[in-house]
Amino acid sequence: MIDKLQGFIIYMWFYLDLQIRQIGLYWIAGIVIGSCISVFLKNRLHAAAAWLGHHVPGMLGLAAASALGILSPLCMYGTIPLAAAFSKSGVEDDYLAAFMMSSVLLNPQLIIYSVALGRTALVLRIVCCFLCGLLAGVLVRLYLQHIKSDASDPAWHTAENADGRNASPALFFNFTGFEEDESRDTDPNPLKRLVFNIGRNIRATGPWFFFGLLLSAIFTAYVPEDVVVSLFGKSNKGFGLLMAATIGVPLYACGGGTIPLLRQWLATGMSMGAAVSFMITGPSTAIRNMGALKIVLGAKHFLLYLAFASLSALAMGFAVNLFL
Repeated sequence: MIDKLQGFIIYMWFYLDLQIRQIGLYWIAGIVIGSCISVFLKNRLHAAAAWLGHHVPGMLGLAAASALGILSPLCMYGTIPLAAAFSKSGVEDDYLAAFMMSSVLLNPQLIIYSVALGRTALVLRIVCCFLCGLLAGVLVRLYLQHIKSDASDPAWHTAENADGRNASPALFFNFTGFEEDESRDTDPNPLKRLVFNIGRNIRATGPWFFFGLLLSAIFTAYVPEDVVVSLFGKSNKGFGLLMAATIGVPLYACGGGTIPLLRQWLATGMSMGAAVSFMITGPSTAIRNMGALKIVLGAKHFLLYLAFASLSALAMGFAVNLFL
């Protein structure tokens, strides 16, 4: 018994050391780069998002909103007050939907983490998250057009901006009671703000990252490779995508924490489509994100959001497996 325990400890130490050497640098780089964007570029990115909501019409505007959502370093509880401020200034809900959906799925820090998954997985993650944001904006726009075509619909109302001008009808989101939070990065010295931001990111992501390493080590030791292939491989097709999308719900607590698991699964036979499905359902159904979204969406629209996230994950995964 003691010999088995000793062997397990030695294996775990070896595997964790190997994983840290292989992907630890991506975790550190993600924290540093994400913190730099948060401290030095966040306000410019958010100002650009507000500007395009007023000045860039059509699909181009929705595409730009989705791209800026990916570049935003805020978590969902930071994004919602920001979106509330955008809405108050007259930015329509379709732009907000594109921005918020892509922001839920991806951020600069997670992009750097995902480099550890390889070029193909990285590109697919960025493209699929962008497309999910764009599609969310298109669907909300169609919904708004449907509502506006029926003036008798009780959801139709006209809000007012702070200056008294009529704003766009807020028909999909309800930001009542939300105000944009004051930034915690208030130190006049930008280097101090950067150090504080890096410290916060380490405290927020570090435990989950090492927990992911631990799960990956246990998975490698006790789950045979053929099990991964049978569950998530291309030969399993639809069921494999469904399984990957489903396990993304309970396993996804932090983006950085899932990187070791995904890396191991891809190395042992997981199809790229199944990985994409996991990368979409995971963040979109994370408890902290769903709790924030439920407040601003209401019950009906929240159920539509869950259906959209699930179907998008399956559709994206199927498309990836079809062409790769």
